[in-house]
Amino acid sequence: QVQLVESGGGLVQAGGSLKLSCAASGRSFSTYHMGWFRQAPGKEREFVAVISWSGGSITYADFVKGRFTISRDNAKNSVYLQMNSLEPEDTAVYYCAASNAYRVVSTAYNYWGQGTQVTVSS
Repeated sequence: QVQLVESGGGLVQAGGSLKLSCAASGRSFSTYHMGWFRQAPGKEREFVAVISWSGGSITYADFVKGRFTISRDNAKNSVYLQMNSLEPEDTAVYYCAASNAYRVVSTAYNYWGQGTQVTVSS
């Protein structure tokens, strides 16, 4: 079992950058695949990125278009999402999640953080 807490969200101008962090507690963090998802008002939760437990595999959503980078540091029990060239359309609550399987669907994830708000002004 693992507990996840996101941080790093905030208000930025279009074209700016943010780095989101997800701190984990509990055993076996390094055995989980870690994903980032987001949910905007009135929309369903959507996949952003996933990184395998070893860091050897990474998958991004198409809308990222090279702007975001997911990484993890198992020694620090943390996963990160570096977000560059942010656009107003990126405004959403961002969640980190842990899964036993390498998937891009939210239903595959067993543990979720509380979310952190990202707001991009135009």
